[in-house]
Parts: sequence; structure tokens; C-alpha cells
Amino acid sequence: MKLAFYIHIPYCSKRCGYCDFNTYTPSELKITSGLNEISGAYIDLANQEIDLAKNKIGQEITVGSIFFGGGTPSLMQPLDIGKVINKIKSDFHLADSAEITLEANPDSVDKDKLSQFLDVGINRLSFGMQSAVPHVLKTLDRTHNPENLPKVTGWAKELGFNEISVDLIYGTPGESMQDWQQSIDSALSLPISHISAYALIVEPGTKLAAQIKRGEIEQIDDDLTAEKYLVADKSFSTAGFHWYELSNWAKNDSKSQHNLSYWNGENWWGIGPGAHSHINGERFWNVKHPNSYKEKIQKNELPIQDSEILQASQIESERLMLSIRLTSGIETKSLNNQQIQDLSTYVKTGHLNQSDWQNGRATLTLNGRLIADRIVREILL
Repeated sequence: MKLAFYIHIPYCSKRCGYCDFNTYTPSELKITSGLNEISGAYIDLANQEIDLAKNKIGQEITVGSIFFGGGTPSLMQPLDIGKVINKIKSDFHLADSAEITLEANPDSVDKDKLSQFLDVGINRLSFGMQSAVPHVLKTLDRTHNPENLPKVTGWAKELGFNEISVDLIYGTPGESMQDWQQSIDSALSLPISHISAYALIVEPGTKLAAQIKRGEIEQIDDDLTAEKYLVADKSFSTAGFHWYELSNWAKNDSKSQHNLSYWNGENWWGIGPGAHSHINGERFWNVKHPNSYKEKIQKNELPIQDSEILQASQIESERLMLSIRLTSGIETKSLNNQQIQDLSTYVKTGHLNQSDWQNGRATLTLNGRLIADRIVREILL
């Protein structure tokens, strides 16, 4: 069996105003001496969960990718990150070509720390850039200095990281088209091979949602956000980055292999508090709080909060929802007559590629990407 591992590092030095991920700051956890205090202890727990995973699924596993996400994984000590990689190597077969990604905040690494991450086995970096414009970063409540991106990506390239990605967010209230173009141009000036660009979603319960509700920050302009997607795609394509998933563009063969395993419905195991897993049609997720996670692991129990066996209809729905987001799209022979009839309307309106349709595939055009969710809803109703 092929497997991808996601390793959740649930710690941040500060919570960003738009974020609703399962992350915790030192003050929230009543840690007074910073995150160095818990790096090794947390990694030991993660490695114990890897052992528990081995007991559940066996050792005849080839691991094709490992992704350290968060939170802010770059706050951890490189040697601790290396312990996880070595644990997976010892418990399973780690493919020679395995993609091993670390998410990083530009302000949390220097050249020496990047070199140490490379030495312990990280071969792909994903930097949280979000924007190059200070007032946009302020609205997002981001803490990093945008001037650090050229420096840290330059160090990474110099050290030998061939796969470097940045994440951008567009549609932030108060972000003009000129601001967005500045962020695009700044990203494209970096020595990178991959870009992810996500429309800002205001999640209930976040600081940003409260600020908008109180009228302190303006509402998101959905029409302008759609225009920003079109501008981004044109700029990325011109620079040699080709879209392969709705929010992702890559040069040559630099697609995120780990994320493709999600989008292709493959097996993955999520390690850490709140992490989700998908193994052979079963989906399960861990307890969310680090203290609850620690208690379960110390009892030698899988830290699972709940699980579900996916029904055939659920598997099919998720396949359609994920496949339509990819350049490869959906094979029309896998659709029923009603779905084909529904989708044929979008071929006529130019939202699905006519040539691909005639060759047995439903693939989104550029304008189709703007209404991908609507198209999926149409064929799932």
C-alpha cells in the first residue's frame, strides 16, 4: 500500500486574525519559556503515534510523501523534525523519491536553520507569504516582514533546496488590484517552483470575522476577488507556472505530490492533534487539544476522536468534487446520463473545455474555474 504522512505541528508564536486552524500559542498553553521547551516532547508523542499507526496498518507500506504542516513547523528544532523522518524510515519503506515538505514562516528561519532542515531530510519548503503589501498583512494580522522572503528563499536555493513554494492569499478587505499585482510580482521574483494562491475565506469565530461584523474592516468584494484570480492565472502562466489544481500552479514537474495524494483520493495518515486520516475508505480524526492528545498517546492508545466508514456514494461524491479541480478533470464515462446532460450545458457556456469533452473528459476552462463549486453542486444534486 502507498501512504502519505501529514505531521501536524499545532504551535504558533501568535495566532493570525483570519486563521481557524487547530493551532495554539505558548500563552494559550501556559508555556512561559517559548516553544523550544516542548519541541522534543511533542515530537516524541508524534513518533509514538507513528508506532501505533504501524500496529494498525502493518509495515508493508511505501511512503511517498511527508508533509510537516501547522501551525508553524519551522519553529521546531531541525533535529526533532529529523527524528520523525527517521522514525517513518524505520517503521515503513520511505520511497527514494519521497517528497518531504516543511511549512515555514519567513521570520522563523535563518540560513543555518534552513541548512539543518536540509541535512535532516527536508527536500521541499513551503513559505507562508500571503502578501507582499504591509497594510494587507496587517489586516490579516500576519507577523512576518515581507522583506524577508527574498532573503530566506535565496538562502534556501543557495543551500540546495530545488523545490520551494509560496502561499498567497487574495481578496483581503482593503487589498486593491494594484496591491495584489505587487504581491504576484514579488512572488514571481523569488527562486521558486510552485505557487499556491487561495481566496480569503472569513471563518466564523476568528478575529477577522469579528472585526468585519463590527464594521472595523470592510466586507470582501467577491467580484474583485474573482478578477484577482484571473489576473493571477495570467501572470503565473506567463512566468511559466501552469495550473494543475484550482489554487495551485507549478513549473515543470514541481507539482505537490503530497497534495495530489489528497486530491486523487489516496491513503494518508495524519499525525498530531486534530489531524485527519483516510485509510482504505475509512476516515478518522484525532482529538484536537494537545493535552488530550498527550493523554491518549501516553496510554498507548490511538488518539482518535471519531471515525466513519465512507459509503460508496460518499466516495463517488468526493471523487467528483476533487477531480473537477484538477487539469485532468473527470472521465465522462464515469458519469451517469443525467450528470452528462447537466455538464453538457457548461460546455455550451464555455465553462468546460469543448475539445476535452469530445475526447471523453470534463475539464474546466479558466472561466469554469471561477464557478467550480457551482458545477460540482449541479452534478451532485
